[in-house]
Amino acid sequence: MKLNKSFLAACVLGTTLLSGCADDFADMNQDKSAVTNPNAGYLFAQAVNVFDPSGYTYWFYNAPMMYNWNQMAVPTGGMTTAILTTTVTGDQEDRYINTLRYVRDLENYRSTLPEEESAQYAAYQSAMEVLTVYLGIFATDMYGNIAYTEACRAAYGGTITPAYDSVESLYELWLQQLNTAISTFESPNQTFVSSQDVVANGDLKKWAKFANSLKLRIAVRLLAQNQSKAKQIVSEVTSASCGYIDSMNDAILFNKALTISTDNKDVVYHWSNGFLDGTAGRQQVLDLMLENLDPRVRFCYRKNNWNSKIVQAYYDRGREIPDFIEKNVEYTTDASGKKTFVAWKGAGEPWVRYYGFPTEYNSQGMSKYSWYYRYNDQKIADESGQGEKSYITYSQFQHQMVIGRYYNVSVPTAPGDVVSIPSKDRPWYGLYLGAAEVNLYLAEFAMRDGNESAAKTYYDKALALSVQEYDKLAGLNEIAYYGTTYNYDPNEAVIDLKNGEIETMMQGAAYAFTGTAAEKMEKIYIQQLLNFTLYPNEQYVTSRRSGYPKIGSNILAREVYTDMPVNMIPRRFDTGLPVETDLMYSIKMANYQEQGFTPTSSGSGNAKILHDERVWSDKNAPEWGAGHN
Repeated sequence: MKLNKSFLAACVLGTTLLSGCADDFADMNQDKSAVTNPNAGYLFAQAVNVFDPSGYTYWFYNAPMMYNWNQMAVPTGGMTTAILTTTVTGDQEDRYINTLRYVRDLENYRSTLPEEESAQYAAYQSAMEVLTVYLGIFATDMYGNIAYTEACRAAYGGTITPAYDSVESLYELWLQQLNTAISTFESPNQTFVSSQDVVANGDLKKWAKFANSLKLRIAVRLLAQNQSKAKQIVSEVTSASCGYIDSMNDAILFNKALTISTDNKDVVYHWSNGFLDGTAGRQQVLDLMLENLDPRVRFCYRKNNWNSKIVQAYYDRGREIPDFIEKNVEYTTDASGKKTFVAWKGAGEPWVRYYGFPTEYNSQGMSKYSWYYRYNDQKIADESGQGEKSYITYSQFQHQMVIGRYYNVSVPTAPGDVVSIPSKDRPWYGLYLGAAEVNLYLAEFAMRDGNESAAKTYYDKALALSVQEYDKLAGLNEIAYYGTTYNYDPNEAVIDLKNGEIETMMQGAAYAFTGTAAEKMEKIYIQQLLNFTLYPNEQYVTSRRSGYPKIGSNILAREVYTDMPVNMIPRRFDTGLPVETDLMYSIKMANYQEQGFTPTSSGSGNAKILHDERVWSDKNAPEWGAGHN
């Protein structure tokens, strides 16, 4: 078995570990109770194996809510008060537990060793803590306090009812752990086997940069509470001898395994279920990207179904095509009135295949947007009236950047035409922390310090890196139309990044680092939002803490809805309703009381509560759409 290079051998220590490996011991036909000798490297490998902030339920439930609330995406049924309906999933709140249990296992194992031998495994411990801090930040963003310092210790004499830690205290703890990790990674005589490390191939210098850069995620979350502390963290990051993530090679980008012989294919390919089918990119967002020829639109969104063959099929049957598509078509008309496709206008392929969804309230009832909802008119059959096919006009999210199976390539074809593309699973690569994100944070803090020159340097570098990182991910994940057009439509173009495109993009009026200080700061935040297009939580937190998109903006404005004022848009998730038979009942209730939270379950009546009762890091942050404070 080849899961994460040494998966089975990771299943070696303690109840918390063995319970998660039962299926694999069944495959081995070996009694798991007979396996007693722990190994630090294998525990680390298993922690990496379960590390994943974006599971299926997160994408299916959490992501659409966050996209809709910060107005970076739109329900395909249109913006209505339905977006205020919340769903309790718990998925985001609990994912840090997956790695924390292995941290505890290794802590216990090292406590049984002589001091000198235990010290050799400190780098494994620190690496696992870095991963856990990453997921801990992710959990506190939407739920506030979490059980952490006392959690996952029951197997080693600890409590089964751990206390909750405040967000403020956790930030302080995590900063200490990250600083310790940096020192550990820089210390000599560490046992750290490269074959057990799919994250950095045993490169402890890269791990140190990871830990140092992760501190910036805490820094930006501290801005509404302690700006001086946030700036101090940034100063430490930029002056640290280990450096920070500043290039493609530094980025935390990896896949967990290329092959697998067990039933758990999610490790290699991510899951196989669909998600975000009822959510589309916002029209104003895609328009902004297209107007500035931003190549990332091709990596974050899918081409719509209207290639030139489909356009011609509609013309052949005398059918009307969407006006916003036809404005990009050059065609001729013969004496009988029949149209013939000649070429794409404007920027041409692939740019003309991307269209966002309208953001106006109740757009379904607006005539100017009728084509988005005229589903019967988006279908045609062959000349005999058979083989009817549907053609989506707007651009859906690029699922293949998130999962490596289920969404196989399907080329839109005219009725009667067939393009055979073999289905295959693709090992999935994820980017967890990139140089673009780091440089955008540094640009933000440089502007806060009034250093516009430094801000420009960081900003320009970040934009180039963001495009390059997305292009690299698109290639590694083999998304549709990357490197091939499938030989169906002669007017089709690949989506690969081309020479000169980054330079052209950065000359766009909305992208160039020009204007007043306020306009420059807005551009930094908008680029953070665009860089996080496929990272819903990070995008949501950025929007929440910054107040962008800003109401009335000339670059990317937030829509104002009478029926959904900004003070009704949630700023966290429901807590769920604890039941009295839960051993943690009193602890949970005390935690909610401490944070000022009203316990709530899924529903449509909690929006005001979830707006007003904020997590600690969100208190004092600007209102939705208010812009930088």
